[in-house]
Amino acid sequence: MTARDWRAGELTMLLFALVLAVAALASVGFLADRMRQGLERDGRQMIAADFVVRADHPVDPAFAQEAASLKLATATTTIFPSMISATVAASGSPASRLAAIKGVSPGYPLRGAVRLAPAPGAADAPATAIPAPGTVWLDPPLLDALKTRVGGTVKVGTRVFTVAAVITRELDRGFGFVNFSPRLMMRADDLASTGLIGYGSRVTYRLLVAGPDAQVDRFAKWARSRVDGGKLRGVNLESLQDGQPQVRQTIDRASHFLTLVSLLTALLAAVAIAMAAHRFARRHLDGCAAMRCLGVSQWTLRALFIGEFLTIGVLGSIAGVVLGFGGHLVLLNWLGSLVDVELPNASVWPGLQGIAMGLVLLLGFAVPPLLPLTRVPPVHVIRRELGDEQRVAYAAYGAGVLLFALLLVLAAGEWKLGGIVAGGFALGLLVFGGIARAALWAAARFVRRERGGAGVGWRYALASLERRSGASALQITALGIGLMCLLLIAMTRNDLIAGWRNATPPDAPNQFLIDIQPDQRAGVATYLTRHGQPDAALSPMVRGRLVAVNGKPVNPDNYEKADAKRLVDREFNLSYTTELPGDNRVEEGNWFGQSEKPQVSIEQGLAKLIGVKLGDTLRFDVAGLQVEGPVTSMRKLDWNSFKVNFFVLMPPAALADFPATFITSFHLPPTQQTLIDGLVGQYPNVTAIDIAPILAQIQRTLQQVIGAVQFLFLFTLAAGVLVLYAALAGTRDERMRESALLRALGASHRQVRSVQVAEFVAVGALSGLMAALGAQAIGYVLASRVFEFHIDFNPWLVPVGIVAGVACAALGGWLSLRRVLARPALQSLRDA
Repeated sequence: MTARDWRAGELTMLLFALVLAVAALASVGFLADRMRQGLERDGRQMIAADFVVRADHPVDPAFAQEAASLKLATATTTIFPSMISATVAASGSPASRLAAIKGVSPGYPLRGAVRLAPAPGAADAPATAIPAPGTVWLDPPLLDALKTRVGGTVKVGTRVFTVAAVITRELDRGFGFVNFSPRLMMRADDLASTGLIGYGSRVTYRLLVAGPDAQVDRFAKWARSRVDGGKLRGVNLESLQDGQPQVRQTIDRASHFLTLVSLLTALLAAVAIAMAAHRFARRHLDGCAAMRCLGVSQWTLRALFIGEFLTIGVLGSIAGVVLGFGGHLVLLNWLGSLVDVELPNASVWPGLQGIAMGLVLLLGFAVPPLLPLTRVPPVHVIRRELGDEQRVAYAAYGAGVLLFALLLVLAAGEWKLGGIVAGGFALGLLVFGGIARAALWAAARFVRRERGGAGVGWRYALASLERRSGASALQITALGIGLMCLLLIAMTRNDLIAGWRNATPPDAPNQFLIDIQPDQRAGVATYLTRHGQPDAALSPMVRGRLVAVNGKPVNPDNYEKADAKRLVDREFNLSYTTELPGDNRVEEGNWFGQSEKPQVSIEQGLAKLIGVKLGDTLRFDVAGLQVEGPVTSMRKLDWNSFKVNFFVLMPPAALADFPATFITSFHLPPTQQTLIDGLVGQYPNVTAIDIAPILAQIQRTLQQVIGAVQFLFLFTLAAGVLVLYAALAGTRDERMRESALLRALGASHRQVRSVQVAEFVAVGALSGLMAALGAQAIGYVLASRVFEFHIDFNPWLVPVGIVAGVACAALGGWLSLRRVLARPALQSLRDA
């Protein structure tokens, strides 16, 4: 039977849809797998290891001993701020700057490499070792500020070192406050000779660990049990998942989008296979009737169909995986410099997942239309009436959709993303199907009442759609789901990339000025305005300690999480204003505005961490004086914007009389670095923090991720269009039969064409409208729950969806209609 169906071309559309679906899934899967591995590898380079033990005191030797017992590579870093100086040759006077000193041991870094240049602006290369004894490496801004050069000397503590190279790239620089200062890197065993580290010094010690994943996981588990169980103070653990929050957020969002693309491609595949199988079943009515008349049992027919489809499923899935693997290699080569990093080899999991998904798609969406053919009496099949046995197909479809939804959740790797997509798919099937049936019924009733107001084409088209309401609803639902997936990919992709670029745009602030005294505020503002920074707003900063919540004293011991203990054990940066900052959004409550009553607006994440809710009264101690107020709003902040932000804001009347300093941030082009030297020379107490190297590091990672997203969007869009064509071809036979019948009854070419055009517009417009609204709804949920972006309703999505729906329906109808109009009616009826 399989060979006969193949020779007759009955399986061509089904196999094409399956191979295309699995190829699309496998291509996305293979590329996503390699991208994830590449991003994870680069993410590990950004912590210079696979796992890090960080402490504010020398790391317990037991950690290094455990790593050695597991045969893991280790290295150490010691980081602290200190003033360094150099003698300016021209004037003979010393120049001093605050630097972030980093002592490193042999083997550093364990992942990635520090890149060095022999002079500022010269070509760089990866470092092959750590600094030689008696030498240091400097950041270019530090070299420039000290008016020295490579080969010159700098004084660090009590010892003089030779500058051996310029640091051009340090991946594991980190985002801590100390790392905002320019870097000076030296050997760890040279630190003692500087005399800078003593009792009470604020130093961060890091033990870097790297090796095979299994061994690193064992070490991480041991380290976490020791830190958590032993309650070690001042010790923190970092991994790709635990450390570098900006990098982790970027990788998480990229992973979510890559997974979303795969899931939506699978949805398109399900629609196409269901439509192809529906057409296959209708074309096998007569064959099944003949077999049932000859005494073939239901179980035999069922086994025949399942065996045939399993054969097609295995062969088609394997072919799709092979095609997908080759396709992702070709398209990677086509990308060229867009993805200019060497990606790891793909694993076998995407191929196995592609085969499994292909079989589930085929058995879950292709077999249900065939099941009624094996259960009804032969006479009913001959008359092409399925009757109540169609309920069996609906039940089978329900089981297939449930199994498919579970697979989507498993493929997503998390319940949130997989559940939203699977739930949206299932809900879309029900809602779209119900709306389609209701709309067709209402439209048909309307044109019957308004006989004089509706043309013959519209009356007959809507009546025809209602007469075969089940098939019409399936067609509209298929088109709607397919278009919804494509619109959702396009919309999410645009918002995702825009969100990334807006979060850290090229002109993001890269300079922070802190410790500006109140009497210096006007002078600093005037200086910045005169030097091309008129928008650098100076924000007041008041240091206050949280002492009570609702009158109950706050103590670190009251909290279980280490982050909460650390927050309540230190002073908060409070500020006051009347206007909500541009990158803040009120999530709960109301902004206090011009109110003079003491009120508190708190950052949402902080409130959740320390257990504060709307209406709670917070009391702060500021230099021995206390201020308190109720929490009237909770804000969501965009920390990735690198603008000045505060956990707690209050009205000016509440804090204006308390001692405060001022802080500001602005973007400074590399050619205007002299602005900082002049400002610090005029106001020596002001501290300037340059975060340009960190922003450059984030931008490099974002460009790689955005390149991957752009590519996956283009490929999946092309695959979705082809799968959508397969779905539209599912009703070609019915359209050909109806058009041929109209021709046989004497209808002209123009009348047949008007009926078809009306049907195309009705089906396409309804599908496009539902697709646009569905994509907007699911996109909003994904943006708020998964990607953590804020998107507004896009009114243009509705007309775009309607136009796309009409265009797709017209394309599918034209492909089926053009042959009917070009041949005699009798021949068309015979072929139909």
